[in-house]
Amino acid sequence: MVTARSERFTESTQGRLRRLTLVTSLPPVLIAAAVLLFSDAHTWWHFIVLAPGVVAALVAFERWTANDLARVALPCLTVAAAVWPLGVLVTGSPNAYWGFCAVGSLALREVRRKVRASVALLFYVAAVGATRLLVERDDAGAVLFTYVLVPTVITVLVTVLTVVGERFYDLIRELEQTREREAELAVVRERVRFASDLHDIQGHTLHVVKLKIALARKLLLADAGRAEKELRETYALVSDTITQTKDLAYAQRRLNLSTELENAKNLFEAAGIRVRVTREAEVNVGASELLGQVLRETTTNILRHAQATQVQITLSESGITIVNDGATGDGPGELRGLSALRQRVAGDGGELTVEQQQGRFRTAAVFPPARARTSAGAPEGGR
Repeated sequence: MVTARSERFTESTQGRLRRLTLVTSLPPVLIAAAVLLFSDAHTWWHFIVLAPGVVAALVAFERWTANDLARVALPCLTVAAAVWPLGVLVTGSPNAYWGFCAVGSLALREVRRKVRASVALLFYVAAVGATRLLVERDDAGAVLFTYVLVPTVITVLVTVLTVVGERFYDLIRELEQTREREAELAVVRERVRFASDLHDIQGHTLHVVKLKIALARKLLLADAGRAEKELRETYALVSDTITQTKDLAYAQRRLNLSTELENAKNLFEAAGIRVRVTREAEVNVGASELLGQVLRETTTNILRHAQATQVQITLSESGITIVNDGATGDGPGELRGLSALRQRVAGDGGELTVEQQQGRFRTAAVFPPARARTSAGAPEGGR
């Protein structure tokens, strides 16, 4: 659905093009109209008979360039249609069809059955021209050529050119609408991205806070110092989350893979989960942010859904793989955070896969080497 804003843009673009057409085409049209009128008007009353057809054509053309032809199409067409038989039978003007030809070809855009209307337009021009035989029978061949063949052929050419011109404006309108739809889709994608990032921040933090508070409760009597330390870290985590939320709102948030890796290790160790990190290569900065999001979401999922005792994290130049044991159920189930990330990774040229086999859950995000090599910036450093 095209918004009102899109319609305004479309009208603005078409309006400028039509005004340009008016400025560039009106002078030669006026000259052609004057030449035809004065070449056929041999007396003053000839001029009075033929002038309305010319005026009707000029009015229709001006309104067409203003995209307002529908309002004047029928009156102009009626006047021009009346001038053509008067020119054939009364003034002997072979060019009196010009007004009807111009108005009729422009008015085709206002009718649904354009093919039938085009045939009717050509038939009227030819049939009226043939009535010249009623007053001039001496040279039927010349009459048919001058009043039938030439007007009909020129009407065909004008109609084709007009249809092509209308198709050009249709293409402009379609391009404008397509551009607006793409802008709307970009807004929707940005909203989805924002919601996904907000889910990453708030969901991750809330589950970690829950874990740390549970741990602090257990340590409150046995080890008050450790419990206080956990509460301080929880307070710092909440403060950091508030800052990240503000940064996200102002589009300033950037994930750091090394920081996310350190956070994940600390969280797993706090939960009694052994973690091992293997760096096969330095991670490229172009893929670092998305890989950090994958690591954060996977860490949250492990803490929430798995009964893990060990986690293996493997980093490569353009990918990350996280494998944990303690997977429950027969399959990975519905992980909405990873599903949203899969779309974002795919949109950036990568692939995110999740699979569960024999109690182990594997999450892997990989970008093609070409994507990583062309990304700007220096490689992400590691510990």
